[in-house]
Amino acid sequence: MGGNPLAELVTLGQSVWLDDIGRDFIRSGELKKLIDEDGVVGLTSNPTIFFKAITKGAAYDEETRRLAESGASTSDILETLMVDDIRLAAAELLPVFERTKLLDGWVSIEVAPAFAHDTQGTVSEAKRIRALVDRPNVFVKVPGTAEGVGAIRELVGQGLSINVTLIFSLDRYVEVLEAYLSGLELLAARRAAGDQLPGLPDVHSVASFFVSRVDTLVDKLLDERRRSRAGTSGPGVPGVSEEPGEASVRGKAAVANAKLAYELFRSTFAGRRWDALESQGANRQRPLWASTSTKNPAYSDILYVQELIGPHTVNTMPLSTMEAFRDHGRPVETITDGLDAARAALDAVAAEGISMTDVTSRLEVEGVLAFADSFESLYAAVDEKRAAFLEKAQG
Repeated sequence: MGGNPLAELVTLGQSVWLDDIGRDFIRSGELKKLIDEDGVVGLTSNPTIFFKAITKGAAYDEETRRLAESGASTSDILETLMVDDIRLAAAELLPVFERTKLLDGWVSIEVAPAFAHDTQGTVSEAKRIRALVDRPNVFVKVPGTAEGVGAIRELVGQGLSINVTLIFSLDRYVEVLEAYLSGLELLAARRAAGDQLPGLPDVHSVASFFVSRVDTLVDKLLDERRRSRAGTSGPGVPGVSEEPGEASVRGKAAVANAKLAYELFRSTFAGRRWDALESQGANRQRPLWASTSTKNPAYSDILYVQELIGPHTVNTMPLSTMEAFRDHGRPVETITDGLDAARAALDAVAAEGISMTDVTSRLEVEGVLAFADSFESLYAAVDEKRAAFLEKAQG
């Protein structure tokens, strides 16, 4: 792996995970190649990724046909297809899991978006999925909504390892960190009372802090301001130049937001409270940078990797971003650089009349809805295939 910038990130304390999944991709050996040659040590999935995998090509058709003809419902078929892929990926990453002593080698599967605003439903569903998959190196993904925060505390308090997803705001991240710590304390108290639960060293977690979508929305709001000044509702803004303040904000808010999140991480996992938990073998909840592909072609295609490199972090990337960083990335620590500039960037966003609270709240809502839409589309596609196979079998 020498001379490979992507593989060298591990020397800086950053774990590289793949944000993708697919049956052909795993069975062809491509995932194993990424593990062996690029130092990939984990994998994340979500309803959108599963939709792309299952609806592309015929890799899932034979299993879908067999399950349909055996009388399985559409829901059962869909869950089986997803669980089988998660198990395949978990098997590929199990050697990493064992070699890193449970730090990496994790594969993530998401609680259905329908439970995003249901605390108890999330707890029950996360436990059900975890038992169903039945692999040691599988994270259940829990949304970082207001209702999800309560689920985080309870799940960790029962000794489950989880991936908290869809975190956009610094305020919500503080709540997630608190839920994780209080969950560990609850687990310790339950064990002290005699409950047969996993020990603190057995609990691992990541907090998936979404990045690029922040710039996408901030830039969109800046464009709307320009159109307003131009008196037009169209996509272009002829004759209206960008103001200096707007230019200084573009492409800066997302990285700034993430850098300040990392500061919160460092301050949380230090001091007397954390020392007491760490003495019992507790593990840090590492920040995981998600949504790291660059959406705006005017920005560097490795912007959300290059600027967020540092110890005790994870970056989950789609294949295109991995390939770009492998080609021209610089493996140097950057996460703690420019903190004053990060604060200034968010101040500049506010000065332009854009509320980061409104931005991140909107992104949370849109994120949950996007995954729900993907899940519904995925269900419809599987349902259509199921019906076609049954019709053919009966004809």
